[in-house]
Amino acid sequence: MDQEIVICMGSSCFSRGNKTSLGIIKKYLKEKGLESNILFRGSHCFGECENGPVLKLGDNKFTRVSPENVTELLDSFFSGQHN
Repeated sequence: MDQEIVICMGSSCFSRGNKTSLGIIKKYLKEKGLESNILFRGSHCFGECENGPVLKLGDNKFTRVSPENVTELLDSFFSGQHN
């Protein structure tokens, strides 16, 4: 695996958008043919509920992730990986 994506599945993040973002990320990885290069997994609480939903892309942690901005974050992350 080249990189790791970790999505918070704690109850606060899950109910505030990560439930929907989970499906968006899975679809994104499949459509871009990245499934074999990326370890995508859920995690318990990151301890930042007040700033959630939380998503970790590689070494970068993003807060206030929403279904509306998650694709933009992924595009930015992967464009930076392949430059």
